[in-house]
Amino acid sequence: MSGTSLDGIDAVLAAFENNTCKLLHSQFIPFDEALRVELLALNSAGANELERAALAANELSRLYAAAIQALLGKAEIRAAQVKAIGCHGQTVRHRPDLGFTIQLANPALLAELTGLIVVADFRSRDIAAGGQGAPLVPAFHAALFRHPERHRVIVNIGGISNLTSLPPHGGVLGFDCGPGNLLLDAWTTQHLGQPYDKDGAWAASGRPIPELLRQLLTEPFFATPPPKSTGRDMFNLLWLRHFLSPDFAPADVQATLLELTVEGIATAILDHCSTASEVYLCGGGAHNRTLVRRLNLSLPNRSIAPTDDLGVKADWVEAFAFAWLAKQALDGNPGNLPEVTGARGARILGAIYLA
Repeated sequence: MSGTSLDGIDAVLAAFENNTCKLLHSQFIPFDEALRVELLALNSAGANELERAALAANELSRLYAAAIQALLGKAEIRAAQVKAIGCHGQTVRHRPDLGFTIQLANPALLAELTGLIVVADFRSRDIAAGGQGAPLVPAFHAALFRHPERHRVIVNIGGISNLTSLPPHGGVLGFDCGPGNLLLDAWTTQHLGQPYDKDGAWAASGRPIPELLRQLLTEPFFATPPPKSTGRDMFNLLWLRHFLSPDFAPADVQATLLELTVEGIATAILDHCSTASEVYLCGGGAHNRTLVRRLNLSLPNRSIAPTDDLGVKADWVEAFAFAWLAKQALDGNPGNLPEVTGARGARILGAIYLA
C-alpha cells in the first residue's frame, strides 16, 4: 500500500494459518519526485485530471508489481506460493459525506503483471453501506493486538492519525484523530526542501504559537464525535494558510503543527479511551522523537511504545492490515467494524480480480 504521507510503497509478505497471522518479510520502494508531485496534485481538481489519474494508477500498479517482485525475491518465495495480493491503492479523494472515496490503482493491470489474484477497493463498500470507509484497520488491530486484561490503544501516525481502542471487554472503537504527518511534511518541504522533519528536530527548534494552535483547533472536525474520518481534502497547506500571519517564524509554525498532531491524538484518547493504560504507536510518526516525547507528556501514567514491542514493526502495521483484509474478503468474511465506521452492518470489503 501507499498512504497519505506519499513517501512510497510498503509491501509485506504475510502468512495466515491456524487462526494466526505472521509478518514474514517487508519491502519499501520510494516514490520518485515526479510521481509524488503528481499524486499530490491529484488530491485537488485540475486540468485533464481523469486521464492523469488513470495514467498515475497505471504507473502505481507497475511499481506495486515491482515491489512484489522485490519482496518475493528477498523472501525466496515463488509467486505460485502466494494466495493473493491485497492492494489498497493511493487515496486521492476521501469524501464519505458525498458518498465516495478514490484510491488510485489498476488492479486488473496488477493481476496481469503478477499473475496473482488481486483484492482491491476496500473502502467503497463500507461507504455504500453508510459508513466512513475509514479507518478499516481496527478489525485487524483487534485480531492481532487485543489483550485479555489490559486496555490498549493503537495509534497510527501516518499522513492522518487514527486510533483503535481495544478494551479487554466490550466493543472496539476507532476513528481518525486529525493530521498526523501530512502538514508537518508539507511545511518542511516548503521551507527546508526536505521530505520530512527527521526526529522532529526542526519542530523542536521552534516554539509553539498558542494563538495559532487555538485557531487550528477550531476546525469543527476535532469536536465531531466518532465515527469520523478525514484526509487531505480537509487538512492541507491551503487550509493552514487561512490561519497564518507573516509574523510567524516557520520553525514556530512547525512546532505548532506538531502540537496540533499531539493534541488531536491525546484529546481523542482522554475523551474516548480514558481507561487505557497502554498506547502503541505505528506509522512514520512513531519515529518522530519530538512528537513521541510530547505525547508522553500529554498522556501521563500511560506506557507509550512502538508496536515493535508487540511483535510488528511500526512501519509495516498498515500494509499487514490490508493483507489481512484481503484474506477476509477471499474467505467471505466481513472486514469492517460497523461501530467504528458507522456502516449499517458488517460487510465483505474489496473487489476480487482473478489471476
